[in-house]
Amino acid sequence: MPDLILDDDRATGAWVAPLISTLLTLPACLAAWFFGGFSAMACDSCAGPEADRFDSSFAVAFPVLLGGLGAALLLAAASWALPWERRNTARRVGLALVAPVLVPCVYVVFMVLVDWP
Repeated sequence: MPDLILDDDRATGAWVAPLISTLLTLPACLAAWFFGGFSAMACDSCAGPEADRFDSSFAVAFPVLLGGLGAALLLAAASWALPWERRNTARRVGLALVAPVLVPCVYVVFMVLVDWP
């Protein structure tokens, strides 16, 4: 006869880390995207080689910013998607911690890549 007792390996409070991560990551990504997009106007009054250097560096840096922000959002989503079992608690918390930390790091990389006037 099969054993009808369920082995409850479900982690209690498994939703806390992904929720905090989501509440931090989404607004940070939106702010970084907003300020990164508007920084293209930093060289509106530039002319000649200075404008060319800025435009070429911005053309590389902005996709890097968008890719990094996308990676942060994917990490936050992955923290929700892991099975809510005790054995995945460390992975879930790790992904939830890395996601909001990645946003300012990617923004700093963006700022370094752009050749500002």
